[in-house]
Amino acid sequence: MPNPSPHSAPLLEWFAQARRDLPWRATLDPYHVWLSEVLLQQTQMERGVAYFQRFVARFPDLASLAEADEQDVLKLWEGLGYYGRARNLLKAARIMAAEHGGRVPDDHAALRALPGVGGYTAGAVLSIAYNRDVPAVDANAERVLARLHDVEQSPRDAKGKRLFARLAQELIPPGRAREINQAVMELGALVCLP
Repeated sequence: MPNPSPHSAPLLEWFAQARRDLPWRATLDPYHVWLSEVLLQQTQMERGVAYFQRFVARFPDLASLAEADEQDVLKLWEGLGYYGRARNLLKAARIMAAEHGGRVPDDHAALRALPGVGGYTAGAVLSIAYNRDVPAVDANAERVLARLHDVEQSPRDAKGKRLFARLAQELIPPGRAREINQAVMELGALVCLP
């Protein structure tokens, strides 16, 4: 097993002090984590939290969302834009209800097969909800990793994606993916700004 990154311990210490109190962090329920990740795509955190609270109040679990009428979901989504995300949210919930025993899958391939779930979302759900030692690389993480490692490579092309995924993976102390991935994203959101 490779030596842990020298950046991991300071990031974890910082996160223990600076982490925001976000509702999905209170339970780490896979449904809540997945829902928050979908809602936060292209959305500011404050708005995302408000929408998350509305969604959980109306659809407290995966089963209730899977049974929802599309118009109810779209109405609740109003103001977030990109309505394809709302439709994919509902489609994914229905697939999970029908094919995954009403659970958010804890398997990368199964998550990626869901509508609206890309590599970042799959990594975030696996690491945050299930504490799997996989990276979750969003724009915040890319920025932090680029600065930590003085990387000029674009994260947008295939070579860059592989590089940033490797750097993120190297940061993960075994059994600490949940914390380190959130620490990196949090640092990018609060301190290491564009």
